Amino acid sequence: MKKINTLFIGILSLMLIPLTSWGQRYLTETFPEVQVTSDLTYGVNATILLLPVVGQAIPEALKFDFYEPKNDDETERPLVILIHTGNFLPIQLNQSTTGARTDSVNVEIAHRLAKLGYCVAAIDYRLGWNPTAETQPERALGLIQAAYRGIQDTRTAIRYFKKDYVENENSYGVDTSRIVVWGIGTGGYVSLAAATFDKFIEVATTTTPPGKFLTDLDGNPATLEPMVAPPYNGDIYGTSVGVTPPTGLPPLPPNDTLCYPNHVGYSSAFQLCVNMGGALADISWLEDGDVPMITYQVPTDPFAPYESAVLIVPTTGDPIVEVQGGHQVATKANDLGNNDVFSGVDDAFPDFKVYTDGAKAGSASANHDYEEGLYPFIRATNIYGQEEGDPWTWWDPVIWSAIAHPSGLGTFHQVGLFNNADMSATKGRLYVDTIMGYFAPRAYLALNLTVGTEELLNDNQIKVNVSPNPAPDFVLVESPAEHPIQSLQVYDFNGRLVQNLQNIQNNLVRVDRNGVPPGLYLVKLKFEEGVIAKKVVFK
Repeated sequence: MKKINTLFIGILSLMLIPLTSWGQRYLTETFPEVQVTSDLTYGVNATILLLPVVGQAIPEALKFDFYEPKNDDETERPLVILIHTGNFLPIQLNQSTTGARTDSVNVEIAHRLAKLGYCVAAIDYRLGWNPTAETQPERALGLIQAAYRGIQDTRTAIRYFKKDYVENENSYGVDTSRIVVWGIGTGGYVSLAAATFDKFIEVATTTTPPGKFLTDLDGNPATLEPMVAPPYNGDIYGTSVGVTPPTGLPPLPPNDTLCYPNHVGYSSAFQLCVNMGGALADISWLEDGDVPMITYQVPTDPFAPYESAVLIVPTTGDPIVEVQGGHQVATKANDLGNNDVFSGVDDAFPDFKVYTDGAKAGSASANHDYEEGLYPFIRATNIYGQEEGDPWTWWDPVIWSAIAHPSGLGTFHQVGLFNNADMSATKGRLYVDTIMGYFAPRAYLALNLTVGTEELLNDNQIKVNVSPNPAPDFVLVESPAEHPIQSLQVYDFNGRLVQNLQNIQNNLVRVDRNGVPPGLYLVKLKFEEGVIAKKVVFK
């Protein structure tokens, strides 16, 4: 993946617009209402979920719900692909109260993002594997194949919007150069993998431990094969056909289609990865130039390691495969420089520094130095003696109290409380408050939202003169006659908007001081061709 020019973005972010202005799009909620369009389709691919019933993989429509700000005039908005949790199994069948794109925390985060000015596609992805398989290699095989399908589907969703942009006049109004992939729980495993797994050979070259995604598929234990293979499972992007061999891949029959290509010819690239409570399949996948990453995790999460540990089946405790968690991922991302785009975030956004301080406090409690992009949520052992891993989660107690849990330990609601004892909407939303506060300024930098879809111009393109500068009372801003100024905003260096002139359509503008204190100010000038930023000093 192409390395981001973090120095350019950092300078641009600090020079063009002050970044802590409350009420500014993408930083604070500026839209009171959200429009939701449900049950849309972004692709079709083969699911094994009904294999025990129908004996083969069958096509499944891949659905999503689309959230956007209501009454928004912007025609190109950054897009978040939101991936739910669920252990790659359907809700309830996974013995959990969560596992759907309509999970409470999904809906909450999607609404929060839309109110900030983002568009959100809360997607379904293909489910199905056997967590109760008898042997560890069988469980690892099932999990990596399920995750592989999730990666393919995530990339299919990205390509769907890029295809719509080109072939359907961007009917969703998204900016396909500014895409976030945001995973919750199991979805976090998918988002991290989608951000890092960019060469098929990486299935065979894992380091922690080596060979963990290799197994005996041909009956010859002297040779081991990858647990996924493009001829059978499709390529890593889901853009090639995958069909089982004539001998079959038990329990799959011969010549069974496992992957249908979707939106071939479009890029699957995105610009920012967010992980809530997931882990990375192998730390070697994370390389120089991968996208910036933001991770939220409880260090004592019993089901997702914070460092490196063997993942277990939540319902049985059986081992599956070793994976690397949030602390290791963030440490390596920073060592590689992939998160350099976040540097200076507290200086640029002083109003949001409280969230960095919270992450630093959590890091200290977890006994490690702060890693930029990592927010550790510290949770005490609960009243049932259990550790908690997803304090942002909540569900409807009335609905889930009416359904008996298959463990025989009570209802789904009662069993859910074992690992989330004080579960409530209020608690979950408080965690989402922090999640959004930590995310917003970092996404602003990573996605270069300073200029939105406007092009940054320089003096060689449009010569702008500001005089006198420094000035005691006013400045005159002048542009060439053929480039009239459309609008002008003045910001102080704390990010506050102090003057806003609209509908100018003139090449000469007087900007009065209007009593602002002495100091350095930034003037943003909008032209038909793009924007220019100028420094102004009032004595």
